[in-house]
Amino acid sequence: MTSAEGGPLAGIRVLEMAGLGPAPYACMLLADLGAEVTRIERPDAHPVAPLDPHLRSRRSVALNLKRSSALSVLLRLVETVDVLIEGYRPGVAERLGFGPDTCLARNTRLVYGRVTGWGQQGPLAQAAGHDINYLALSGLLHQLGPADGNPQPPLNVVADYGGGGMLLALGVVTALFERSRSGKGQVVDAAMLDGLASFMGTFLGLRAAGSWRGRPGGDFLSGSAHYYGTYPTRDGKWVAIGAIEPAFHEQLISRLGLDVEEFRGGVGFAAERYPALTDDLWPKLRRRLGETIAMRSREELEQLFSGVDACITPVLDLDEALRHPHHQARGTYIDVGGVPQGAPAPRFSRSTTRQPQAPVPPGHDTVTVLRELGLTDEEIALLR
Repeated sequence: MTSAEGGPLAGIRVLEMAGLGPAPYACMLLADLGAEVTRIERPDAHPVAPLDPHLRSRRSVALNLKRSSALSVLLRLVETVDVLIEGYRPGVAERLGFGPDTCLARNTRLVYGRVTGWGQQGPLAQAAGHDINYLALSGLLHQLGPADGNPQPPLNVVADYGGGGMLLALGVVTALFERSRSGKGQVVDAAMLDGLASFMGTFLGLRAAGSWRGRPGGDFLSGSAHYYGTYPTRDGKWVAIGAIEPAFHEQLISRLGLDVEEFRGGVGFAAERYPALTDDLWPKLRRRLGETIAMRSREELEQLFSGVDACITPVLDLDEALRHPHHQARGTYIDVGGVPQGAPAPRFSRSTTRQPQAPVPPGHDTVTVLRELGLTDEEIALLR
């Protein structure tokens, strides 16, 4: 299968050490882009197929890596692949016998991708944690939520899948590109905390310029400005407004029948005007705008702003999102094994990606993969 037929990563072989969160997500991205991903799972792994979209388009091999014979098989597989990905705490892969030094000695072209929450080094490297903990330490969580309420994490998508999984996938692809020139593999060390620090660049820059206070609900993108936030409608639903630019803001205000001049002073976030806007004008404008929006249903607002660049959209629940005409026109969501999920992204003009396949039960492809590796039926029986 050529790259154009199976995605831009067609021909790349990935070995995934089973785990949760960012590592499976990164492997899903690589599989969506055409890589052949084989997932190594424990023999007693809980059968999740076909419910977890992050496990789609994989082959699954069950190996008990506490047995030397199974570890030998894993290292033989390492010799045949381009990438190995693991998401253990620092030192675990080394203790199990397949750390980077061991694997790169068996395959000098291997890209060894590893993802953790805190990183491979540092005082917290061995500490337990989840998405919310990395958000908290990065400074990002403090920015989220209302001024008079608790910080609210955006599910577990930002650190796990953005700061961890997506940057791990980017690192792996980058290392593969570099390998095409050097002929050598290397270790890709992705930490969710590092990814979150990368995401905070804009806000740290605004803070340095005096345009970002960094307090919950106190900045123009975190809930203070009237033109960037969510508002309840008459029918108990919600709309989201992001009319930052003056042209969009004017369309929003005028269409709602409000006085454009009354709201004009609240647009923008120049450093010299920022404190006054936050403490005085924006709260008044937010109340005024909210009262006006609450007089209409969500459907009425959709009709009022249809075809108008005012950056106002309905806040859809999951079922509504799946049915939305824009998603249906683009095929944003697809059905895989009876489970709705996002289609492979991004899209390519020539290297068309394949239709994802539903996850298979743990160990589903063990015999097939071991035979491809050259093991006899007797050797496979002994492993069992």
